Amino acid sequence: MARKEIIPPVYLYRRIVQAKLFIDNNFQEMLNLDNIAGEARFSKFHFIRLFKTIYGKTPHQYLISVRIDAARLLLEQAQPIKEVCFAVGFDSVSSFSILFKRQTSFAPSHYQQRCIERKKRMLQQPLSFIPNCFLEQHLAK
Repeated sequence: MARKEIIPPVYLYRRIVQAKLFIDNNFQEMLNLDNIAGEARFSKFHFIRLFKTIYGKTPHQYLISVRIDAARLLLEQAQPIKEVCFAVGFDSVSSFSILFKRQTSFAPSHYQQRCIERKKRMLQQPLSFIPNCFLEQHLAK
């Protein structure tokens, strides 16, 4: 009878983490499940199952969240929405807008406008953005 090889869980975990880091470092590229699962050296279906068990999201859901987080930073810097869309790896402004709104509850343009307004308020009234507990602690001295 053939002996079945047992792979240590830490080895499997390292391969999944390697694939996550691959997503983190290459999210702006046109990634697909074959690329990502190949990085971990798993079949697609086994990879999806393991990734979701560890991170609570499918690889695709995780990739979208990484891209949206990067887009937020660029939008806060007043970058044009179309440029942000392509810079973070989306290939369609409409799909980017839909996914951005689904994840943040704001359309990209509305999110960007809120950030611009907040920065203006911070410049006009900087003390209103300091937490009260910090003020009490340092003004009491």
